[in-house]
Parts: sequence; C-alpha cells; structure tokens
Amino acid sequence: MILPIVGYGDPVLRKVCDEITADYPNLKQLIADMFETMYNAYGVGLAAPQVGLAIRLFVIDTKPFSEDEDLPKDEQKQLESFRQVFINAKMLKEEGEEWGFNEGCLSIPDVREDVYRHEKITIEYFDENFNKKTEVFDGLVARVIQHEYDHIEGILFTDLISTLKKQLIKKKLSNIMEGKARPDYKMKFHAKKGR
Repeated sequence: MILPIVGYGDPVLRKVCDEITADYPNLKQLIADMFETMYNAYGVGLAAPQVGLAIRLFVIDTKPFSEDEDLPKDEQKQLESFRQVFINAKMLKEEGEEWGFNEGCLSIPDVREDVYRHEKITIEYFDENFNKKTEVFDGLVARVIQHEYDHIEGILFTDLISTLKKQLIKKKLSNIMEGKARPDYKMKFHAKKGR
C-alpha cells in the first residue's frame, strides 16, 4: 500500500525516533509498504518518520543511481544490487574526506542542495529478520544511509547547508508547509499554524 509522505514542517520529522522490537505490529507489512511508497515516489531511501512514524526504521534501494554512467563500473554494480532494511540503526563511525553531492528529500519536494558528508561509515543495525549486523559502507551507499539515518535522529538535509542557502530556499520550504507543493506522489502536509 502506498503511504502518504509527510511534508516538511511536520513535528514527526524533528523527533529522535524510538527503537522497536521484533514484535512491532505489522512490521513486515510496514516495510513492504515503505518500499512501495519509495518506489512510487522514485526515491532511493525512505525513513519511518517520513510516513508519520517516530521509529528507528528506514529502507534503501540505490538501484536508480546505478544508471549513472559517470560512476566507476564497480560502484555501479554495488548500487544496482543494494537494497536493505535498517532497524534500530546506530552510527558507530563516520570517516574519510567529506564530499559534496546534490541531495533531495521526498519530504521536501523540489528542493535540492549540495550537502557534504563523510565518504565512509560504520553502522550497526538489525535487518528485517532482526539479525544484528555491523557493516562498513562507502561512496553513494554511505551517503544514502547517512541521509536516512539523519531522519531517525530528527535531522533534515536542509539543516546541513549554509545560512545563505537556507535563506534562498525559505519560500519553497514555507510553500511545502502550507501545502502548496505539488509533487507527483501522495503527500500529507502540515498546514502552517497562525500567521
């Protein structure tokens, strides 16, 4: 089932999310719905707060990035097959050079900005079967994980850009909060209270 994606301004996007247990109600269905919602919106990642749930869960499928012919073949291959569920993720280490990449977010439609992130991460998480894993990722996979991990920490990519750039996108963010954005996927807007 395709779920509505929560728009910028909704308080759930600012919450540090709670851990869940293996008996979380309808977890398998929720994961399936999150993947379906993400694919419907042409995303590469989706975190539970983006569908209104303040829990430590996000899904990723980087296959769309694998079509970028400017990337090395080995990275294209890694991106093509990377599809993963992250439950109760905990970032253990971020290292290496910070590098810029033009990011967007399904909760913040029509806004894209260069964001600098570490090139390599070590993360601990549970997969969809609640198997505990500790893994190291780099490149675009690491970047997508960092973006989604930020969501479960109540951080948005717009928090990571310069004050000047924040000023330049202020009107767009205001329009999203007021429900004036018109993406081609289902969204739930947090109507701006009192002017």
